[in-house]
Amino acid sequence: MDTYILTNAGWFILIGGLLLAMGFIPTTLKRLPVTSAIIYLAVGIAVGPMVLNLFHFNPLKQSALLETLTEAAVLISLYSAGVKMPVPISIARWRTPVLLAVVSMAVTVGLVAALAYFALGLPLGAAILIGAIVAPTDPVLATDVQIRHTSDRDQLRVTLTCEAGINDGTAFPFVMLGLGLLGLHDIGDLGTRWVMVDVLWATSAGIAIGVLLGNGLGHLVWKLRHNRPEHKHLDDFLGLGLIGLAYGLSVYVHAWGFLAVFFAAVALRQTELKLSGDHPEPAQRLHGEAANLGSVVNRKPALPVRTSEGSLIFGEHLERLSEVMLILLIGGMLFIDSWSWRAVGFALFLFMVARPVSVLVGLVGTGTPWNIRGMVGWFGVRGIGSLYYLMYAIQHGLPKELALQLMHLTLMVVTLSILVHGTSVKPLMERFWRPRRNATDQD
Repeated sequence: MDTYILTNAGWFILIGGLLLAMGFIPTTLKRLPVTSAIIYLAVGIAVGPMVLNLFHFNPLKQSALLETLTEAAVLISLYSAGVKMPVPISIARWRTPVLLAVVSMAVTVGLVAALAYFALGLPLGAAILIGAIVAPTDPVLATDVQIRHTSDRDQLRVTLTCEAGINDGTAFPFVMLGLGLLGLHDIGDLGTRWVMVDVLWATSAGIAIGVLLGNGLGHLVWKLRHNRPEHKHLDDFLGLGLIGLAYGLSVYVHAWGFLAVFFAAVALRQTELKLSGDHPEPAQRLHGEAANLGSVVNRKPALPVRTSEGSLIFGEHLERLSEVMLILLIGGMLFIDSWSWRAVGFALFLFMVARPVSVLVGLVGTGTPWNIRGMVGWFGVRGIGSLYYLMYAIQHGLPKELALQLMHLTLMVVTLSILVHGTSVKPLMERFWRPRRNATDQD
């Protein structure tokens, strides 16, 4: 990190003061038309090169560090998303997010790549790479539009959460294709190796590893807790251990670890509820702020804490801390000239053209209500995942000139996503839930 004035003591004061402030104002923050991410970004910009110039974080020089930080943040967020997914899994419930994570993902990459190639003059490989970098929705910064707890059944939240959990893995084949066309990865003659290894093997193996490990841990903990009820288990460690084992094994066999971690969490939750013989009440649907107020219909008696639930709280705390740190660093990467028309126009094209069009294409024939299609089309939040893919590409030999161009575009996409999605989430979600609350009140 390139530090100008801000010392270690200064960092402790800055972050400590910020955390104290955020700890005291959660109720006030709910009433403000902004998210916590916007506040972190504002602080980062204020102390960064754009305003006070107290510090500057150079992502090109520190790409290895930033890759590790973003990788850890995404893994923790994917695990948290996975254990909150509704159960049991059904085709009807998962069809929409799977189509978004596969079909809409491919359409987004194609549209962005076409813009980057024809309008921005990037090489084909770099155009596909930037499309893959910005295409996946983010599981870290999208908490305001994702599932908030294990009993949340809102269709919009479920769709966005599941999509973010899957497409952080389905984006990887396109990243490797872009690197391959740039000569930085072996894709084989006519792309055969890319299809067989990067698409088919890495995807299927990642899902399989996750399902097997999550299922196995669920059975093991269930057996131990029933045969030896006096024996205590550290659920936080079990959750982190599952993340590490699933991701490590996947990387070792060249499978997509993000998919493995998400499906390991889903399988753990599924297995625990199946073994306990308990499933959330299908008729119970929580919408909007009613979920936070405890307005729950037909809630079953509280059950003993399971590993998936016990590890969730710790995981969410780590997720919040990583959000603070990484968004502050984003603020320290921005300069005045970062806000170029080229980068801003690229981001707006992604938000207002590529994302809505890809959602419409992906959900053709699904019967998804149009209001949900519209909300999904708008809330394609981009964030920490995109930074990870960019750092991954840089670490795999992306030329400096191309790296700077892609960095410029990616940073503006993430920054504007924090701002435009963050300022619109509360009014749009309020409008989306109002008819449901009115219907509930009338009943």
